[in-house]
Amino acid sequence: MSSLPLLSAKKLTCIREQRILFEHLDFDVYAGELWQVEGPNGAGKTSLLRLLAGLSQPYDGHVEHNGNNITDVAEEYHQSLLYLGHQVGVKAGLTAEENLSFNLALNGYDASAAEAALQEVQLLGFEDALASHLSAGQHRRISLARLWHTQAKVWILDEPFTALDKQGVAKLEALILQHIDQGGCVIMTTHQDLVLAKSRCQTLKLEYRYF
Repeated sequence: MSSLPLLSAKKLTCIREQRILFEHLDFDVYAGELWQVEGPNGAGKTSLLRLLAGLSQPYDGHVEHNGNNITDVAEEYHQSLLYLGHQVGVKAGLTAEENLSFNLALNGYDASAAEAALQEVQLLGFEDALASHLSAGQHRRISLARLWHTQAKVWILDEPFTALDKQGVAKLEALILQHIDQGGCVIMTTHQDLVLAKSRCQTLKLEYRYF
């Protein structure tokens, strides 16, 4: 296994609406690690995840994957990354199964696995329902189902437990542990009190800055 971190923040500085959310942020995330980003609303948790995923650019600093700036290895990083943000990317005119099949195929995975993945997130029985007839929580679960059929090593998850009941939370926690045990890494935000071993979860705390 490589001794290089799967993901690194190098002197990251983020400014939004003329306010510094965080600056000179440095950390390394290695294979087998789970990181939870904590902080009050407005501290920059989602902004940090978007920077790590390459979806926005920092004011200063950069992000590395396997020791390389992600802008220099964008295609390789995209193949190694699964990002789930607040925008779930569900198309209203497609069914639940069609949405997931499309997303799996788009990312090079077996689209025929969609039905089994929907079962994992308690959507079996809704696979033929148009997304326009489903709730926002069900849209979220369609997006989450991708986690059961991905080979991406780096998972960046923004509030992944939203809209899941106790059984769904337990399933997802087990999947996260399985992923890091198999050499992946997870960086996430959550308001959920995690049951999975806290000793295995590293915490990155962001503070709200007023200037």
